[in-house]
Amino acid sequence: MKQSIHPNYKKVEVHCACGNTFTTGSTKDEIRIEICSECHPFFTGTTKSVERGGRAEKFKEKYNLK
Repeated sequence: MKQSIHPNYKKVEVHCACGNTFTTGSTKDEIRIEICSECHPFFTGTTKSVERGGRAEKFKEKYNLK
């Protein structure tokens, strides 16, 4: 590898909006993220299942049709 063309790869702290922090390797000095594995619904198991009807069901509900 050529010596002077690669960026410095170092350990940095990653800060999540939920308050969780962890270390990883990066070329940046600091990383801030909005969602991590500690607060993401897929990993925490708190997924919301919303039953959304199709267009026809929404139209029928809007105009009180059966």
